[in-house]
Amino acid sequence: MLEILDIEALRTLGLNLSLLPQLAGLESAPDERLWRVTEVQRDRLNLQAPHAACRARLLPALQQRLFAAGEQLAVGDWVLARTDAAGATWVGQRLTPLNLLSRRDPEGQRQALVSNVDTALLVMGLDHDFKLARLDRYLVLTRAAGVATVIVLSKADLCRDVEARLADVEDHLAHSRRHDGGAISVLAVDGTQAEATRARLAPWLGRGQTLVLLGSSGAGKSTLTNALCGATLQSTGAVREDDSRGRHTTTVRTLHRTPDGACIIDTPGLRGLQLDASSAELDAAFDDVATLARACRFRNCSHNEEPGCAVRAALAPARLKSYQKLQREARREDMGLLERRAQLQQWKARSRAAHAHIRSKRNEA
Repeated sequence: MLEILDIEALRTLGLNLSLLPQLAGLESAPDERLWRVTEVQRDRLNLQAPHAACRARLLPALQQRLFAAGEQLAVGDWVLARTDAAGATWVGQRLTPLNLLSRRDPEGQRQALVSNVDTALLVMGLDHDFKLARLDRYLVLTRAAGVATVIVLSKADLCRDVEARLADVEDHLAHSRRHDGGAISVLAVDGTQAEATRARLAPWLGRGQTLVLLGSSGAGKSTLTNALCGATLQSTGAVREDDSRGRHTTTVRTLHRTPDGACIIDTPGLRGLQLDASSAELDAAFDDVATLARACRFRNCSHNEEPGCAVRAALAPARLKSYQKLQREARREDMGLLERRAQLQQWKARSRAAHAHIRSKRNEA
């Protein structure tokens, strides 16, 4: 198949050259073509090739393989598909993604968000949307998937002191580092100024790059998508003045191409982001905690009340609070069913004992 592919044209769709060996090893039919998934809607997909687009469905055999593996197709996937005599396009093979961003749904099931991403833009509005604890949660999401991250503070035109907000984020993440050892990139933009916004983000918009925009509803992701793509591709909406909460103007994850040769995946706001990360992955995501903990007086320091805790001494209190909260969530997820039942029984027993103690005190009075 590689012999008939226009690699340079596929690069405009974000093809990472690391996928070529896998593609060369696939057994494909002569009429199968390589497509990228640009949108997933229940049982149908939108697919994009360099010079064509179509709607498609999954062949039952692929559906069964994905179900058996507990996997789902996601925007950003690369697939092989063919068109039958009736003109319907069917997806028969999926290339194993280089990375996958996922979360847990309310039932605890893994939900695929996007795949094959080079950079995640964590978008946070410089209004009431500005919350460092939420930023920490998104950082775990991207770092657990091994995706490079850029923090984008949107709506700079609405903020009286942009430099102070930038300093807040930089101080919060002062001890955290990228995989290459550098500081995490943090920048502020006004998405309504398209040319200036594209200039600020130019280092990440190179040919063949795929970026995903993540953030809450009303953070300015759709405005940013339109600015980077140089066209009004996504509708935008106002936010409530009291809390800056926005409506879901983006309702599905979609992939768009930019004039610079990069691809942008816009995503709906995630009202509840239940992380799909183990305690070990969480520790890796909070690299600053792990690094500082080496200087703690006690090897098993929990960074709560112990004397000589290097983490408490150096880390921003809000950052440590996020780490401890997310660790509690991860431990609950790591527990087996019997462990959870045992913990629930223990909590109930403690509650009954506390109520009995209160009643005895009342009787004595």
